[in-house]
Amino acid sequence: VLCPGQGTRDHAPAQAALRDRLLSAVVSCFKRHGAAAIDTPVLELRGRRGGGPFALPQETLMGKYGEDTKLIYELQDQGGELLALRYDLTVPFARYLAMNKVNNMKRYHVAKVYRRDNPATTRGRYREFYQCDFDIAGQFDPMIPDAECLKIVHEILSDLQLGDFVIKVNDRRILNGVFAVCGVPESKFIPACSTVDKLDKMPWEEVRSEMVGEKGLSPEAANRIGEYVQLHGGLDLIERLLQDPKLSQNKLAKEGLGDMKLLFEYLTLFGITGKISFDLSLARGLDYYTGVIFEAVLLQQENEHVEEPVSVGSVAGGGRYDGLVGMFDPKGRKVPCVGVSIGIERIFSILEQRLEASGEKLRTTETQVLVATPQKHLLAARLKLISELWDAGIKAEMLYKKDPKLLKQLQYCEDTGIPLAAIVGEQELADGVVKLRDVATRKEVRM
Repeated sequence: VLCPGQGTRDHAPAQAALRDRLLSAVVSCFKRHGAAAIDTPVLELRGRRGGGPFALPQETLMGKYGEDTKLIYELQDQGGELLALRYDLTVPFARYLAMNKVNNMKRYHVAKVYRRDNPATTRGRYREFYQCDFDIAGQFDPMIPDAECLKIVHEILSDLQLGDFVIKVNDRRILNGVFAVCGVPESKFIPACSTVDKLDKMPWEEVRSEMVGEKGLSPEAANRIGEYVQLHGGLDLIERLLQDPKLSQNKLAKEGLGDMKLLFEYLTLFGITGKISFDLSLARGLDYYTGVIFEAVLLQQENEHVEEPVSVGSVAGGGRYDGLVGMFDPKGRKVPCVGVSIGIERIFSILEQRLEASGEKLRTTETQVLVATPQKHLLAARLKLISELWDAGIKAEMLYKKDPKLLKQLQYCEDTGIPLAAIVGEQELADGVVKLRDVATRKEVRM
C-alpha cells in the first residue's frame, strides 16, 4: 500500500483549507500584537568535523532539549558538516539573534519541525508538524512581555472556540528552589524536572518511584517534593508560599514567587485570571527554560457526536529562556527572551473531527464566480469575460469544455460552493450585458 512515512500525512484540499483557516486566525493574533515574521532553514548545524575558526559553537541543536535530544532527526555527514532537521523554532531563533547581533525583537514564525517521536496521529502527534511561535526578545521590565504571551494564548484559544481550557503557570526558579529545600543535589535538578513534568500523565506514586528508582533521589527528598508539586491555585497560593518557612529562605524561589505575584497582577488587569492556574507540577521538559513556564490544556471535548472524547493533551506552551542566545554568542552576550508555541496540529485534529461529526462541507476554493454559457459555440465569449474578471482581481473559474450544458455548469457551482454564475448567451452578447445568477436563490439580474 502506498502511503507517506510513519508520523507524516498528506492533506487533502478540505484539510488544507481548514489548516489555512486555523493558521490565519493564529497569525492575525500575532500581528495584532505587533510581531514581525522571520524564517530560518529547516536544516540546522549539529556539529562540524575538525576545528577551524568558526564563530558559532560546534553544535546548534545538541544539549538544548534535555531528555528529548534523542528525538532529533540527524542527517548523514555532508562534506564535513553534520546537520539535523530542526526540532523546534526556538533554538533557531536564538541562533538567529546571536548570529545577527539582534538585541531586541518581537517575532512570529510558522513552519514545520521534525521529531523522531512515536507518532500518535489520533492525538495530533506527528513526526513532521507545524509550529506557530511568538517570542519577545530584549531587556524589559519584569513580567510585562510574559503577561502578553499568556494573553495571546488566551485570545487564540477563546477565538477558536475549542471548549474550556486552563493555562497552567509555574517558574523554573520556584521548582529549583523546591528541589533545593527538599534536599535534591543541583546536578539532579534537570532530571527531577523532567520527571515532575510527567505528573499530568501519571499519578504521583509512579512519578515518585521514577524519581527514586531511575533518577537516584532519596525517598525522603521525593516525599518532600510531593508536598509541593501537588499544589495549584492562584494569588492566594503565591502568598502562602512566600510565607513558607523553607521556601522563603531560598533566593531563587523567592525571586520566582515575587515575579509570579507580579505576573498575576498584570493578568488580573488583562481580565484573564479565571483561566490561569499557578501549578507547581508544571515543569516543561526542555533544558533552556530559566523563569516563567506555561502550558495550556483543554479540559474536555464538548462533542456529543463522538463516543470517545478526543484527548489531546496540551495545545500551547512556552516560557522564559534568558540563557539560550548566550549559548550561541562567542562572547556569551545574553538576550532575555520569552515566547509561546501554539500546538496547531493538536488543535487541527480536534477541529477536523468536529467537522467530520457535523457533516458540514468545507469550501476548498475561494472562487467567487463561474463564467457560464447556455448555448454552443460561445467559448470565445467565456474566455474574454473570464480574462476581464481575472484582470480585475476577481476569483473566477469556467469549465474546460467547449460546449458544456448549462445545468452541468450550475451543478458545478453547487458542488463547489461558488456563489455566483456570470452567464453570457447569444441574447446577452447582442445586448452587451451579462446575466448574473445567485446560485443559492436562483435570482438573476442583467448587468
